Amino acid sequence: MCPPDYFGIEYEINPWMRVSNQADPARSRKQWQELYSVLTGEPGAAIELLAPVQGLPDLVFTANAGYVAGDLFVSSSFKHRERQGETRYFDAWFQSHGYRIRKLGAGCIFEGMGDALPLGDTIFAGYRHRSEVCSHQALGEITGREVLSLELNNPFFYHLDTCFCPLNDKSALFFPEAFDIYANEVLTKTVPDLLAVSAVSAHRFACNAVVVGRTVVTNTGCDDLQQPLAARGYELRMVELSEFMKSGGSAKCLTLRLD
Repeated sequence: MCPPDYFGIEYEINPWMRVSNQADPARSRKQWQELYSVLTGEPGAAIELLAPVQGLPDLVFTANAGYVAGDLFVSSSFKHRERQGETRYFDAWFQSHGYRIRKLGAGCIFEGMGDALPLGDTIFAGYRHRSEVCSHQALGEITGREVLSLELNNPFFYHLDTCFCPLNDKSALFFPEAFDIYANEVLTKTVPDLLAVSAVSAHRFACNAVVVGRTVVTNTGCDDLQQPLAARGYELRMVELSEFMKSGGSAKCLTLRLD
């Protein structure tokens, strides 16, 4: 995670972002700290911190740093100029912590674990709004894992992790309306237990959740997930992340899994 010292809405690169709708710095810090506290509390997550950098307000969304598998770090290649400056800080952190750094081919856009999520032995990868489908073949070659491509058709769900969340090797949350027909077919055929979230919860970024053991941490307003998750043995914890929603991010966007 990266503290939100310099977080703010300084540009508009997705439909959620409006410079006229600024995040409140004090509330942002409080909400980020609550998420940190919830994750490190009963679920017992261990968290490493990346130092914030002035002029890079979206560095706080560490999910987009790259793809992590063991000691391998596949570095992102951001679509928008406004975020391209983040890469050297992410790469430097992983290099200093002993990871093997790999990059995709030149000119192929890839936005890390915002658009590439492992479920079992398979990587599910989104494309269209940010990452390009060319990144999927390269990611498969580097990781040695099967990559299934999913086209996203709703600009409000511009990264895969805004509309798809693996719970374990066989179960996942998803918002069907964020995907094209073929992607929905791929998901229903390959994920044994798919839990569709409501439109209300999806627009509260219910799928942008952090799963630690049997705890699922989401933004507030996802109450209708309580019962179906409990039936699967999970506890739902909700944290108010309204300031980060203004930038199109929530719990999952603010974290990058290292394990």
